[in-house]
Amino acid sequence: MYAIGVDIGGTKIAAGVVDEHGQILAQTRVSTEPDDASSIDQAIAEVFRELSRDYEIGAVGLAAAGFVSPDRRSVLFAPNIAWRNYPIADRVAALIGTDVPIVVENDANAAGWAEFRFGVGQHASDMLMLTVGTGLGGAVIVDNKLVRGRWGVAAEVGHMRVVPSGHYCGCGHEGCWEQYASGSALVRDAKAAAGSRPREAAHLLDLADGRIENINGPLVTLAAQSGDSLSVELLADLGRWIGEGAASVAALLDPELIVIGGGVGAAGDLLLKPARESYAEALPARGHRPEARIELAALGNEAGIVGAADLARV
Repeated sequence: MYAIGVDIGGTKIAAGVVDEHGQILAQTRVSTEPDDASSIDQAIAEVFRELSRDYEIGAVGLAAAGFVSPDRRSVLFAPNIAWRNYPIADRVAALIGTDVPIVVENDANAAGWAEFRFGVGQHASDMLMLTVGTGLGGAVIVDNKLVRGRWGVAAEVGHMRVVPSGHYCGCGHEGCWEQYASGSALVRDAKAAAGSRPREAAHLLDLADGRIENINGPLVTLAAQSGDSLSVELLADLGRWIGEGAASVAALLDPELIVIGGGVGAAGDLLLKPARESYAEALPARGHRPEARIELAALGNEAGIVGAADLARV
């Protein structure tokens, strides 16, 4: 059975037709307005009509950044889109006018499920997925099952509080893990370093045309890959935070595999090596227990599409 997976972002949606083996057969993108929920509904209906012309579609999966209701029909809360108790599945169903099942899933859960089923986690039974992007999302697989929790909002690992009275987080608290282990944290720290250590940041500033406000994650990665010591340090610090937090999650869940996805994965070993080292150092009872492997995700930006489609079939 073919399914459509839709990965909903703040300014665009990406959608694709996915077969039962996790292969994307056709794909499209549409721009949206994050402050206009109805425009997102319309865009999803548009891509459904486009993609269903040539394929018989048996289900639609919507991957959304936010808290998803237990019945997988609504988004209870989203930090970057105007969704508050929003019945997106019903709204889209009314627009497309068919009885094709529509299922809503948290975007990190969708990406994690895709990696578990078709990516780097295919041979694991217990896995933690960390999506390191603007924020820090998580997905937990235990005994081959996706853990959603009683209310559908499990695995929000980015909002574990790791620094009392630390950086303010969009969730309303301070010191959440994602404020130290995310692409946004990397950019914040890079800009601060460029301002306070301009001589050391000379190469990074050159790449940013001399403007601190132009510094972004890909530029930090590019500078580090060329040997820039400050950028290497920034990525190592990010990796340390990822590894230390992952060790805390491992103390609770004991996964056999930890997968790091999201845009920062482009840094490769510049991120992975310090993450592995800090994970091992922070792991309780190290030397007396097996240690989880830490690997980069394999499916890239398509993971949300693939996972949402596959979960819509379940």
